[in-house]
Amino acid sequence: MTTEEQMKELVKQKYSEIALQDRATNESSCCGSGCCSTEVYNIMSDDYSQLEGYNPDADLGLGCGLPTQFAKIKKGDTVIDLGSGAGNDCFIARQETGEAGKVIGIDFTPAMIEKARANAEKLNFNNVEFRQGDIEQMPVTANVADVVVSNCVLNLVPNKNGVIKEIFRVLKPGGHFSISDIVLQGTLPAGIRQAAEMYAGCVSGAVQKKEYLDMIENNGFKNITIQKEKTITIPDDILSNYLNGEEIAAFRSSDTGIYSVTVYAEKPFDAACCAPGCC
Repeated sequence: MTTEEQMKELVKQKYSEIALQDRATNESSCCGSGCCSTEVYNIMSDDYSQLEGYNPDADLGLGCGLPTQFAKIKKGDTVIDLGSGAGNDCFIARQETGEAGKVIGIDFTPAMIEKARANAEKLNFNNVEFRQGDIEQMPVTANVADVVVSNCVLNLVPNKNGVIKEIFRVLKPGGHFSISDIVLQGTLPAGIRQAAEMYAGCVSGAVQKKEYLDMIENNGFKNITIQKEKTITIPDDILSNYLNGEEIAAFRSSDTGIYSVTVYAEKPFDAACCAPGCC
């Protein structure tokens, strides 16, 4: 059985490789994982290019939504981006916060941090900072963020509940998050869930949609809203790496679904410093 630490190391290694690839290589795979498909250009990601603040050098094509588009970021806000990669969502967020705000990107892959910092230097952004760290133990003090965003990252983390507790801790009372992620409805075939490549590719680390939303509610968040939802269709040429023809047919005819959801939730104004049960 693969341990949580082994899974995290797998993801770190894979995303270190991705940091050194060009965008075209990443976009030919699901979440840049290398599980290449001839049927699609990219399975998960949405198009950022029309958003103000977009920088193509920072877009590795690794997301599964547009959380910054829905995040209700205001001028002067402090924004934290979880799993910031090469800085794409941070630079979009910085466009919203303006020079009076601050954006902190957190990523535990050194190669991604290096790439993001280089991009920020080229853009001469002095209010965008990248910190190396684990989002289960964020290198950020409590009650500092107005907004938290994240794009296709929590599904890669074994201890999702721990990350949600940390989001609650770092948000100011009255703050909120907008997070895009992959969730499931129904039982994913074992051949997909157990495949390490698909774990790094955002699918087999996903949890049930109801479980995901329940974790958010159980950690004290209010006004939980699904801002966007789309179905993720994995092409047969990818599935054939993990399932035989009969298994693919059974999967297609089942009620199992893989979805990208963008979820919004608020930390109550009267909230304590941390999530229920963590103090």
